Amino acid sequence: MRVGFGYDVHALAPDRALILGGVHVPFPAGLAGHSDADVLIHAVMDAIVGALGLGDIGRHFPDSDPALEGISSLILLDEVHDMLMQQGWCINNLDATVVAERPKLAPFVPEMRERIARTLQTPAECINIKATTTEGLGFCGRGEGIAAYAIVSLRPVGAGTP
Repeated sequence: MRVGFGYDVHALAPDRALILGGVHVPFPAGLAGHSDADVLIHAVMDAIVGALGLGDIGRHFPDSDPALEGISSLILLDEVHDMLMQQGWCINNLDATVVAERPKLAPFVPEMRERIARTLQTPAECINIKATTTEGLGFCGRGEGIAAYAIVSLRPVGAGTP
């Protein structure tokens, strides 16, 4: 078994769509970034490449690459899934937390879970997504940005089912 941890944060910015877990969340601001700036997917990808010992996502998907401008992070997650399979690993389980004071994310969590599970080709029951606030503290609490944390455990392909 291998374990990886991921973290990402992006500032909120006007005139951008808010995409979290591959889901459009209605809100007056989105996240600033080169891609769609999906902090949840970015944290998940970092956890997976970390567990594989492959550095971080900036190494694989640099923000200096014009081909990645505005790209859906689900496309990048699919590429990370390919890396995972090429090395003979699969998801055992994934647990992630999005930190945002607003908007309320609970109504969107089931769809986020399904999209991530589908992209990683793993059962949805192996994926857990949570949302929390910081009770008004820090940059997330002030509504300046959104953060996400993820931890993943991997198992060799064919080594039982989760």
